[in-house]
Amino acid sequence: MRATRWSLGAVGLLSMAVGARMLVDRPAAAGVASWLAGAALLHDLVLLPLVLAAGLLLRRLGGRPVRGVVRGGLVVAGCVTLVALPPLLRPGEPANPTVLPLDYGRNVLLLIALTGLGTLSLALVVAWRRRRRATRRPPARRPRLRNG
Repeated sequence: MRATRWSLGAVGLLSMAVGARMLVDRPAAAGVASWLAGAALLHDLVLLPLVLAAGLLLRRLGGRPVRGVVRGGLVVAGCVTLVALPPLLRPGEPANPTVLPLDYGRNVLLLIALTGLGTLSLALVVAWRRRRRATRRPPARRPRLRNG
């Protein structure tokens, strides 16, 4: 295990060195560096507090199955957002007008809203089934104690 860890660390350091060298050789190094700094700030100042707040809210929700459904819905919404961000944030009109012929921002919001609605519906079904099973289950028997 130790040799694997050291070799993976060496490959990681070598990859970072190659990436830093390529970044310095490019004329747009300042733009890439500012983009990386912006991504780090976006992660630390926006994404991380949102994830922590969602975790606190999920603790308040009932049972593990419901939390799992909500977590899954949040992962899907996050993936949709990550895939949609580059075309949404690209300035100006695309070179080919048929690339994004529809209102992309509205459609992404609609997809995220549908994901939320589906997550809420599934969470309600899971909670309902859980309550239903709990009411149908006979009470647990206590073992009788023997005298003497």
